[in-house]
Amino acid sequence: MKKAVVTFLTAASLAMTIAMAVGTAPALAADCLNNRGIQDAIASGEIAPVAVVLANNGVGGDEEVLSVKVCDQGGGLVYVVAVLGPDGDARNLVLPASN
Repeated sequence: MKKAVVTFLTAASLAMTIAMAVGTAPALAADCLNNRGIQDAIASGEIAPVAVVLANNGVGGDEEVLSVKVCDQGGGLVYVVAVLGPDGDARNLVLPASN
């Protein structure tokens, strides 16, 4: 029973996070890079790879990355990363993408 409740709460938390991300997607879409743009920005050194940014900001290997976007925020590029923690809590991180 306890496992079922935890599973349900995890699924509900993830669903809410996805719903919030979908609700803000139109606002972000115009200012976000597509996959090719992200690859080009990494290759040119404009931004660091997401793994480096996560490690530099203390995001541990025990968190599952759900989605990654690179968006322009106030003239600078940021990673918008949705992560799922080991306790089942989902959260959105906004991290500077520059090297």
